[in-house]
Amino acid sequence: MTLTLTRTHWVSIAAVALALLFAGAATVASAGGDDGHPGGHGGGAAAAAPAADSADAGFARDMAVHHQQAVEMSFIVRDRTQDEEVRRLAYDIANTQANQRGMLLGWLDLWGLPKVDSGAEPMAWMEQAHGDGAHGDDGGHGGTSGNGAHGSDQGAGAGDASRGGQPDTGAVMPGMATRAELDRLVKASGKQAEVLYLQLMTDHHKGGVAMAEGCASLCTVPQEKALAQGMVDAQQSEMDLMADLLKKRGAAPRP
Repeated sequence: MTLTLTRTHWVSIAAVALALLFAGAATVASAGGDDGHPGGHGGGAAAAAPAADSADAGFARDMAVHHQQAVEMSFIVRDRTQDEEVRRLAYDIANTQANQRGMLLGWLDLWGLPKVDSGAEPMAWMEQAHGDGAHGDDGGHGGTSGNGAHGSDQGAGAGDASRGGQPDTGAVMPGMATRAELDRLVKASGKQAEVLYLQLMTDHHKGGVAMAEGCASLCTVPQEKALAQGMVDAQQSEMDLMADLLKKRGAAPRP
């Protein structure tokens, strides 16, 4: 029964990933068109580009940072376990999120916007655009262990630097692991590394889904909204799979 469920999840995730990759090629082409929208024939890219403080730009910047940590954690666990299920999942997450990150940064380039906005707080695009935090409080997924739009310590990271407040990113975003948690993952091995990775990545996906739901609701560029919804669908499927993998190891997602 578990094997059948796992295979079903793999088929679902593979289909979503392929759809996102094909959509990505079309998206980049469309975003580079005359007006940045499908079928556009005039007006110039500059006139159609979103503002630097828009939800479109804020999501692109913040999700690029968020994705980078998922890639980092996935490469760490591939070196800490020989389990093929977990290694395959880690590879798929790293590959998919690295590709999506490239798309997000590519859009910022096409829009003529900076990839880093030192004057803006992480997640400010959700608060400013929606007025009340737009899913940043819980959003059905974003309130992981009290980790809202500006983050907090959680789980194994309690007492460490605040969520996401890492020297290498400076990010404070939903679901991001603390530096102490990443250090624990680096030092773990075998089943311990598998369980920790699956728990951290589940938290990470919950935060990512909340952010993507925010863009699907608030962003104005159709291609970016479509990509965000694709992220929601794929990461929810992966969370189901990770719950199954944790159960097989006698563990569960963190409360």
